[in-house]
Amino acid sequence: MAATSDIQVKELDKRASGQAFEVILGSPASDVKNEFLLSPPKKKDLSLVEIQKKLEAAEERRKSHEAEVLKHLAEKREHEKEVLQKALEENNNFSKMAEEKLNQKMEANKENRTAIMAAMNEKFKEKDKKIEEVRKNKETKEHNGEEI
Repeated sequence: MAATSDIQVKELDKRASGQAFEVILGSPASDVKNEFLLSPPKKKDLSLVEIQKKLEAAEERRKSHEAEVLKHLAEKREHEKEVLQKALEENNNFSKMAEEKLNQKMEANKENRTAIMAAMNEKFKEKDKKIEEVRKNKETKEHNGEEI
């Protein structure tokens, strides 16, 4: 085992593939110990008044946090209400527009049908006149020529 003042090197194993060592560090110097404390400094004993103040401060923080959470929840609910209201308005607007379009379409269909029916009636009246003319011509020919 090879040794220096603070470091010890111990040879563990010699093999064909290589060597293994264990390095042991010595204890730190006494002046370094003062820089690093192993345990935190001891707290002074708190009086009942100080403990009460800390508890009250903690209660205030808890209430403040609770109020903040409630405020956020209220804002979220308000936003949800606004979104729902907007969706209902859009739905109503869509329904009204769809109903108006349907009414316009039905009115246009009714006007077209009325126009078609009027045209057909006019056509039938003309046919009836033509038929009546043909009858009259036939009757006058029969009266004049007594069945030629």
